[in-house]
Amino acid sequence: MKVLVIGPGGREHAIVRSLLSDPNVSEVHAAPGNAGIAAIVPTHEVNASDPAAVAALALKLESDLVVVGPEAPLAAGVSDAVRAAGIPVFGPSKEAAQLEASKAFAKTVMAEAQVPTAMAKVAINAAEAADALDAFGAPYVVKDDGLAAGKGVVVTEDRDEALAHAQSCFDVGGTVVIEEFLDGPEVSLFVLADGRTVVPLAPAQDFKRIFDGDEGPNTGGMGAYSPLEWAPAGLVQEVIDRVAQPTIDAMAHRGTPFTGVLYCGLALTSRGTRVIEFNARFGDPETQAVLARLKTPLGGVLMAAAKGQLDEIDELRWAPETAVAVVLASENYPDAPRTGDRIRGLKKANRLDGVHVLHAGTSSDADGNTISAGGRVLAVVGLGVDLEDARERAYAGIEEISLEGGQFRTDIAAKAARGEITVADTATQA
Repeated sequence: MKVLVIGPGGREHAIVRSLLSDPNVSEVHAAPGNAGIAAIVPTHEVNASDPAAVAALALKLESDLVVVGPEAPLAAGVSDAVRAAGIPVFGPSKEAAQLEASKAFAKTVMAEAQVPTAMAKVAINAAEAADALDAFGAPYVVKDDGLAAGKGVVVTEDRDEALAHAQSCFDVGGTVVIEEFLDGPEVSLFVLADGRTVVPLAPAQDFKRIFDGDEGPNTGGMGAYSPLEWAPAGLVQEVIDRVAQPTIDAMAHRGTPFTGVLYCGLALTSRGTRVIEFNARFGDPETQAVLARLKTPLGGVLMAAAKGQLDEIDELRWAPETAVAVVLASENYPDAPRTGDRIRGLKKANRLDGVHVLHAGTSSDADGNTISAGGRVLAVVGLGVDLEDARERAYAGIEEISLEGGQFRTDIAAKAARGEITVADTATQA
């Protein structure tokens, strides 16, 4: 099987790495890729959000399967163009990708499917935003309705800050979704879907804020770990029964079947499990931690999803180890990331036992040196016998890497390792 992976980031590097270990995958290509991906598979220059260009490349390479990683190409209809070219594709159609591209659309589908989620109101101007903020009260939760690379959410006690974020969206012709605040620990669960059948991966937890202690602005994610020893028994099955399967069924009923990854962002609240958001693709950096533990060959699973055959695969197999991923970000991320700086120590980090480095925002300069090319530069993944061991390995790896102005959180998975995460008894109730 020849597979083409579309995207430039850390999630794509993790996918490529997993595909290369699949004995049924003979060849992997990536477009556009990054410095880390280019070191292990052929890469191709292409506009990842240009449906015709991606479909043409897939045909030229005689691809058996195309995996679309990022949200923007999905929202642009890349999957539709590839399917129209007769090539199986792992990734939802443009219509189905609205589950991520529009928070308002997602809320509508959740209501149709009776999925438990936060109460919400859509606002198109400052007056409506103010009314919604006052109705829900603090902490205030304001979300850009469209794609924002994981950074379009403001959670604050400051009403003026919440209004200002809403106004910044209105100023460019956008809308916002204002929600009630959901308490309790958060969980990320990726669910593979083929339009009818759903198959869950292992749960993970990520860290959105830029600084230790969950301080500072939201980012695309500064680290993650999996599995979650503290998660309530039966959580995954509950999410399948009450969230994922009803959503996939609702999308099929609408005539827009969903094929790909349904990312379920969840809060285990005092009133039960609630959906924070849906994404229509693998999340970053949770993917780096989750796929590090997957023992079932990935290529066959993604092909089964693309062909509507997930009901025919065996139960997924997982390594017993724990995985922790720590993100190294550029100076000034997430505001105006500094780029173009040389990254040193990558080989040393990769040589450590139980450690591997997955590139995200990287490229190569004229001398062949790896340099930073984005806000989140890379993730160091540590695999260990338990959470503390995995944390030690991941941080040992990141200490080997130097990037001028680089920043990373020092507390990824620390609370879980200390046994300090608690879940209300009602967290898995309706």
